[in-house]
Amino acid sequence: MPTYEVNLKWTENRKGILSSPVLSQKIEVVTPPEFNKGIPEIWSPEHLFVAAINSCLMTTFLAIAENSKLEFQSFESIATCSVEKTDGKFQITEIVLKPKLIISISEKPERARRIIEMSEKSCLISAALKTQIRLEPEILIN
Repeated sequence: MPTYEVNLKWTENRKGILSSPVLSQKIEVVTPPEFNKGIPEIWSPEHLFVAAINSCLMTTFLAIAENSKLEFQSFESIATCSVEKTDGKFQITEIVLKPKLIISISEKPERARRIIEMSEKSCLISAALKTQIRLEPEILIN
């Protein structure tokens, strides 16, 4: 089974740099501005968490759509997470995924919706979470 290595090096204040020995891009990461000494406009762990779920939905969808021979023109998705203080500590309490899929008139919207739902259920990242995920797909016909 594959393994994925991510390295982190603190740089200054509330900043660090994420890297991987197999990737050329590095990502600056910070404490988000909602927290003490947080920094705006830079990726935070919370952003990366939601990005992992959203990108997993897309890559899983692409594989299932290809295997199902679903013809589509476009896929995009908005993902958000809710953070609440529970029992004195912050927790991510809900994740909302809003994929938007444009299909051709020859495809059935119900079938496309089932494929999106199957993608969310099959996503490796989503399956590893205990946080509730709410899926709100939008299917448009072009």
